[in-house]
Amino acid sequence: MRSELRTVRTGGVPTVVDLTDECAEFVRDEADGLLHVFVPHATAGVAVIETGSGSDDDLLAQLDVLLPRDERWRHRHGSAGHGRDHVLPAFVPPHASVPVLEGRMQLGTWQRICLVDTNTDNPQRHVRLSFLAG
Repeated sequence: MRSELRTVRTGGVPTVVDLTDECAEFVRDEADGLLHVFVPHATAGVAVIETGSGSDDDLLAQLDVLLPRDERWRHRHGSAGHGRDHVLPAFVPPHASVPVLEGRMQLGTWQRICLVDTNTDNPQRHVRLSFLAG
């Protein structure tokens, strides 16, 4: 297995960061296998969604509805409402796996691999890309 840890700057605002091009570059010289994308954080996730058409903004808006940033959360350290960030990975898991054939990810036409980060307390994240040859 080949694995690399990458750093992603999120800017400390809720965001969806498209990692697809970076993932494609990571597997470009590989044959067949599996790409695994993992976020080693308790307050971020990985989603395979369409971006650029508003879906990324829709996702963040719906996470605000589902997981409001207020004082209802028992987990209370950090900024106000930060407890909801610790619940996020139950809804947007911290990982995704994508098949790779002849060095190309087998994503659908509009699918993109994205880091989803609602935690405003951390402006920098890590993403582990791993390739397991088939």
